[in-house]
Amino acid sequence: MKLSKMHIKTLREVPSEAEIPSHILLLRAGMITKLVSGIYGFLPLGRRVLRKIEDIIREEMDERGGEEILMSAIQPAELWEESGRWNAYGPEMWRLTDRHGRSFCLGPTHEEIFTDLARRDITSYRQLPARIYQIQTKYRDEARPRFGLMRSREFIMKDLYSFDRDEAGLDESYKAMYEAYDAVFKRCGLDARPVEADTGAIGGNASHEFTALSSVGESEIASCDSCGLATTVERGKVLDAKPESGEELELEKVHTPSATTIEEVAKYLEIDEARTIKALLFVVDDEDSEYYVAAFIRGDRELNMTKLVNALGIAEHSIAFADEEAISKTTGCVGGFTGPIGLKNCKLIVDSELVHMKNLVAGANEKDYHIKNVNYGRDYEGDIVVDIKTLKEGYPCPVCGNPVKITRGIEVGQVFKLGDKYSKAMRATYKDEEQKDRLMLMGCYGIGVSRTLAAIVEQHHDDNGIIWPISVAPFHVMVTVINPAEDMQLALASDIYEKLKSKGVEVILDDRKERPGVKFKDADLMGFPINIIVGRRATENIVEYKLRAEGEKEELHSEEAVNRAVKLVVEQRDGRNYLKEPFKAE
Repeated sequence: MKLSKMHIKTLREVPSEAEIPSHILLLRAGMITKLVSGIYGFLPLGRRVLRKIEDIIREEMDERGGEEILMSAIQPAELWEESGRWNAYGPEMWRLTDRHGRSFCLGPTHEEIFTDLARRDITSYRQLPARIYQIQTKYRDEARPRFGLMRSREFIMKDLYSFDRDEAGLDESYKAMYEAYDAVFKRCGLDARPVEADTGAIGGNASHEFTALSSVGESEIASCDSCGLATTVERGKVLDAKPESGEELELEKVHTPSATTIEEVAKYLEIDEARTIKALLFVVDDEDSEYYVAAFIRGDRELNMTKLVNALGIAEHSIAFADEEAISKTTGCVGGFTGPIGLKNCKLIVDSELVHMKNLVAGANEKDYHIKNVNYGRDYEGDIVVDIKTLKEGYPCPVCGNPVKITRGIEVGQVFKLGDKYSKAMRATYKDEEQKDRLMLMGCYGIGVSRTLAAIVEQHHDDNGIIWPISVAPFHVMVTVINPAEDMQLALASDIYEKLKSKGVEVILDDRKERPGVKFKDADLMGFPINIIVGRRATENIVEYKLRAEGEKEELHSEEAVNRAVKLVVEQRDGRNYLKEPFKAE
């Protein structure tokens, strides 16, 4: 392929809307183009990378019994109503109505569609296990699309669904996909860690998230070097402080003028923030009912919204912070001075740690007043008592007690054990050996294909541009002609180009009539792994050989440059060189 004939336009300036390296570099390198906020198109080079990621995924899925299909992105509302998710999924779902008034959605995920397919086509135990997947466009109407391909409203996903007879079969499918995901991300050149994760809107009873480590990632990962714990912060258990003993002192109302924050109260009363109770109030709009929730945690802790939502058994979009002034007459709360004693007409969610603490300070539900010596059981009780704390850097590991570390990462894939969540709701059954109807047990396994592309750039770039791993590079080699008007240079470059092509190497020839500096900058920006530069010593068959990841140029005979390039590409183009040892599931 000649660069002069390709549809490529690189940018010198950083696009104003781009904030993170992958977004900036993919736009500048002419690999993606923005249509509207959160919606991008893939240009020739970007599409080649995308296809290579897809091919790696296909190889690993097919190797483990996956069968590829392609279902529609338009899904009928009836299937979502049958599973109970039509109203529960939330505003991220793009809903539409056809000319006959029938409701549909643009699929954010495909559990209902695959379950419906399985219940229609799988009738006997002899057809199980089944592992069916697709690579397809998904749609989620993100409230705040950002970071280019990281959080977009239209994205490409691989989703595989497993159908098994029993728990043992589901465990086997889950293990196979867990191992496949590790192989996929390693072959793409990603450092991606599997961590325990919350099941979220997908549901099920177990999940692991594969997270590519990156400072710009939206996922927070807690890990322990001592015992190997790895979990998302939203799922991570927080150990309660040790139970306190001693006498429960009498309640004492104290004047705390204008002390509305935990920090102000602790400072005014000259106590540690850990000796206070923090109150957070919410309104829940759960389908046909609306009610108020008051959550209470230790003053120096941070509320974990995922744990709160799970404790309430509601959809994440159903809950919002309440206006304390607006609900004060109903609940008795007072902004900045809300406490658990005497609060009414709301559900009390109490963090498990508070149950065993003595003589704490809480709001008095009266302006400018707090109450000292508040004790659980004697003075107030919760409707739900559960861990709703957020795991933080340095907190004790819930497994071994040593301090945990918090890192950030990009969620590139997630695997779920769905069990019978969908098969039960949608009656997806098979007949066993005795012709009895049994529910299929399901697993769900997703990879964000377009997000994986962005994550690779986040982990593989420098100040000059992208550094593609050979396994996913749009082209393996760029042959750069310094002056295409010089016949000897063009002839040697064309000879190298043809020899590389004949060896199965994907090569692009930069034959543009541009200044050498422009060509070098574009080569670095677009990130081709190998650059062979043909210049003034073409008459001697001497070229410059440069590996993008290393940056240094070396003068070589053209034959040696070709041989080195071919050897490196053959060794690395399928990415299996990253699989140094068999992967072991935790």
